[in-house]
Formats: sequence, structure tokens, C-alpha cells
Amino acid sequence: MPSGRLGIGVDIGSTATKVAVVDASGELVRTELMPTGFSSVDAAKRARAAMIQRDSPFVSSRVVATGYGRVAVPYADKVVTEITCHGRGAARLFGLDGTVIDVGGQDTKVIRLRGGRVFKFVMNDKCAAGTGRFLEVMADRLGVSHDELSALARAGEPTQISSMCTVFAESEVISLVGRGEPRENIARGVVESVVGRVAALVGSAGGAEPYYLTGGLCDNEYVVEQLGEKLGASVTTCPEARYAGALGAALMALELE
Repeated sequence: MPSGRLGIGVDIGSTATKVAVVDASGELVRTELMPTGFSSVDAAKRARAAMIQRDSPFVSSRVVATGYGRVAVPYADKVVTEITCHGRGAARLFGLDGTVIDVGGQDTKVIRLRGGRVFKFVMNDKCAAGTGRFLEVMADRLGVSHDELSALARAGEPTQISSMCTVFAESEVISLVGRGEPRENIARGVVESVVGRVAALVGSAGGAEPYYLTGGLCDNEYVVEQLGEKLGASVTTCPEARYAGALGAALMALELE
């Protein structure tokens, strides 16, 4: 671990907790990822324990908390909204101008950046079938892993899943299974449903190129490809983009007195 002052960002999301550590120059030097679980308070404790175990000097560093459970981080020097932190982190990873698409566990955010600052954002309805959790639920219903769902979808034929609500969409999937629809086709319908909803949200935000994907789906190549097709432009992402919110928080922590 580099010596000197560090900035630490703790992003407690609805399904995953991320930690990012940056050095005095703002370079990302460490990350941690763990399930949030039932309690945000417990997740905050586990995040701190993981950093201490990895010799991250909490005592001499500032901490900014963000995300769904940001108020549950008692050792944070400041709490900041996830919109601001995701925008800051994405600007650092990708560029100062563009449209950030963050597909989270319970919601999806579209953030437009101008000069590295957020100037517009929209979020989806929490019950809408356009989130990472929706993919997890449907993969479980089909008896496959998240990665296997995408592999099946790549080999499937288009199958429409129209419900906006995850519960009703799951009922649609159950009906398709009962009618003997191949799993490949159902998997493709599931992915296309999510991608279609996300693309519509981007449109409602007036999104424009370049597009950047953050959140838990950044390593899902098929989703990235399909989203690019829907938007009519390539979508840029990277493994570190999953930590965009925590990175933005860590960068802000460096600026605290």
C-alpha cells in the first residue's frame, strides 16, 4: 500500500458493497467487493475490516460514503449521493463528457456529464424490469448462472417479454417455460427486455455519445454488445467501472480537510 494520505470511498449498494482506495495523486490503488447482505450497517463494518486487514490506513485517511446505505457508515467523514459519486468516478475512468449508464441491483441511473460534472440525470422506477437484479431473478428461474444466461441468449431467437414489473415478467417467463419455449429464446428475451428498458431510459435523459457503462454488468460482454446495438453506438466499459461510485467517493475524500 502506498505511503502518505489516501482517499477511501465506500459505496454500499442494494446488492453489493464496493470500496475504492486512491493515492494522493488520485490513482486507484485498491478495491474491495462484497455482498451487502441484509444489513447496510453490517456491510459497512465488513468493508472497514477488509481494509484494515489489507493494511489500508483508515486513521490517516478520509472516508466518503455513498450508495443506498451511505448513512449506515459511522466512520465516514462525509456522505455524498451516488449520482455525484458515479459521475465523478466515471469522468475519471472515461472522460469529462458523455453519458454514464449505471445498471445497479435495484435501479438504473443515466447520468449526463459535461466538463466532468453532472448536469442531468434520470433514474428508472424501482419495480421496472431493467436492472441487474432482474437478470439474476430470471437466471435463477431458468436454472442457470448469470454468465450462462448471457451465453444462452447469444444462441437464442428473439422472444418478447413485455411486462414492466419484475414479478409480472417472471410470470411471463414461467408461462414460456410451460409452453416449451427453448431456454435460449427465453434468455434472449430476458436480456433484450433489460437492454430495451435501459436504452429507453437513456433516450429519456437525452443521452448522447460517448456512452459509458458502469455497475455490475460491465463484465457482461453480451449485454454491452446488445446495448450498443440498441443505442446505435459503441458502449465503453472496463472492469474498474464496477467501482465508479466508490472511486468518485474516494476522489472526493482526498479533497476533505
